[in-house]
Amino acid sequence: MSIPAIPLNTGAAIPQLGLGTWPLDDAQVAEAVVAAAEVGYRHIDTATRYGNEAGVAEGIRRTGIPREEFFVTTKLDGAFQGGDRAIDGLRAALDRMRFDYVDLLLIHWPLPQRDEYVSTWRTFEKLQTDGLARAIGVSNFKVAHLERLAAETGTVPAVNQVQLSPAITRPEQRAYHEAHGIVTEAYSPLGGQSGVKAFLAEPAVREVASRVGRTPAQVVLRWHVQQGIVAIPKSGSPERLAENFDVFSFELSDDDLATLGSLAGDPGNDSDLIGH
Repeated sequence: MSIPAIPLNTGAAIPQLGLGTWPLDDAQVAEAVVAAAEVGYRHIDTATRYGNEAGVAEGIRRTGIPREEFFVTTKLDGAFQGGDRAIDGLRAALDRMRFDYVDLLLIHWPLPQRDEYVSTWRTFEKLQTDGLARAIGVSNFKVAHLERLAAETGTVPAVNQVQLSPAITRPEQRAYHEAHGIVTEAYSPLGGQSGVKAFLAEPAVREVASRVGRTPAQVVLRWHVQQGIVAIPKSGSPERLAENFDVFSFELSDDDLATLGSLAGDPGNDSDLIGH
């Protein structure tokens, strides 16, 4: 089964389900990438701060699948903000991976106290023009940060990657993204503030899972993809990877979506972006 893809504002597309890799180390992540590729994953998310970019690339090489069939994201953190530091940051990441490009490059956090995310974004534009990043985006950006980018630069982020789940729904951000052609991508899609195990044990989640004959994790991931959100759950377990992948052969009803949405005690309107 192939994973559906969502169009980006670059004309490319991003697979709607990917593999999150934090906090796996190089050895662990290489094994996870191989196992994920065997199931059918082609979208891998990493970051310089995770310290596992080399392992992600090694896992891709071990699969024997051509590099161009994968969609690879990395992120540059605060050490690479301002002063064109992102150029050396991405080149170092590409050296670690032995890749010529990444499919998506994200600013890991806005860090507004430094007031460098706009200048960093302009550097990202250069990196995209030079072909080192085929698409550029952001992570953990609030609407105010996105509005400033739009006002001061000529490029809209292709993606904003934020913590998002039925427990943290971020309606304000999702509405802004939709209005401006920005894809919403969810990290930690299987966990609320209480953690994955506690969240998947919620009665509402288990009720929907029982009703549709699926696992709690599958119905939560289906909640994301059915609403046009890209989800990047993380797992090193081949069994969990296969379970998470199998979310495209069923649908949730409007009542199911509403039941899961009822878990959003805090809709996450921007104030609690913490990053990872």
